[in-house]
Order: sequence, then C-alpha cells, then structure tokens
Amino acid sequence: MDLKKTFDQALWVFHLNTGSCNGCDIEIVAALTPRYDVERFGIKLVGSPRHADVLLMTGPVTRAMAPRVKRVYNQTPDPKVVLVIGNCGTTTGVFYESYNILGPIDHFLKQIDPDVKIVYVPGCPPRPEAIIDAVAKAWLVLEELRGDNK
Repeated sequence: MDLKKTFDQALWVFHLNTGSCNGCDIEIVAALTPRYDVERFGIKLVGSPRHADVLLMTGPVTRAMAPRVKRVYNQTPDPKVVLVIGNCGTTTGVFYESYNILGPIDHFLKQIDPDVKIVYVPGCPPRPEAIIDAVAKAWLVLEELRGDNK
C-alpha cells in the first residue's frame, strides 16, 4: 500500500520519555539521522503534543511522569495513535515491580481512554527500522480513524 496515496499530509509525531533508560530514545534519534531520514516519508518530530498525530512513548510510567503522560495524551488532538517503543513501555521490562513504577504505558492510558489506539514496537532497544515500520502501521491506523470521521 502506498502511504503517500492514502494520507495526503505529513505525519507529525511527539516524543515523550515516561521513565526509560534512554536506549529507545537513542534509537528514535537514529531514525531521524540522515542514514534513515524519516522526514523524507513525511514524518516530522514536533515540539508540542497539540500539533501531533502520533505519540511516541518510551519506558514504563513512573509516579513522577504520570500526570505529565495524562496531560500530554489529553493535549493531543483526536484522532491520535500511541506508539509504545521498547519492552519497558510494553511490559515494564527490567523495571518490573519497582516501587516507583505505575505500570506499562498501555495499562496507564487505558485508564484515561479505554479506546486508545496503540501500536507496539518490541525490543530492548528496538532498531530504527522497527520504529519506522511501526510509524507506518500507526499511519495506517490513523488513516482508518480519519476515514471514519469523513
């Protein structure tokens, strides 16, 4: 499926570290470098969740980040898709049963919005190619959501 034909504008993503070790964050930055150059596909990192179509989240949700995660999720306009990058965001990974962890991102977000759309990127850390593939999948989910609104 040709994404350029299905989605007529750029896909804007906002990145939020919810408590990770930064391994996944480094791989996200690698996807933005000239070697992978995701901007050529129309994928652009933005500085505000109010401009984003997709939220890239890394790490488990810590107590300190919980109110910020909720605020960022609520500030992102609908329709939106969340990309959970890495094992820690999916299962809490090496931070399992830590006193300061509230849980994986999806468990936390489903308390805020039971209908949240999530695409998972497993790995510790996942390769930039896997992140780019997941963004393409999120793009298709977002396109389906926008199709329902028309």
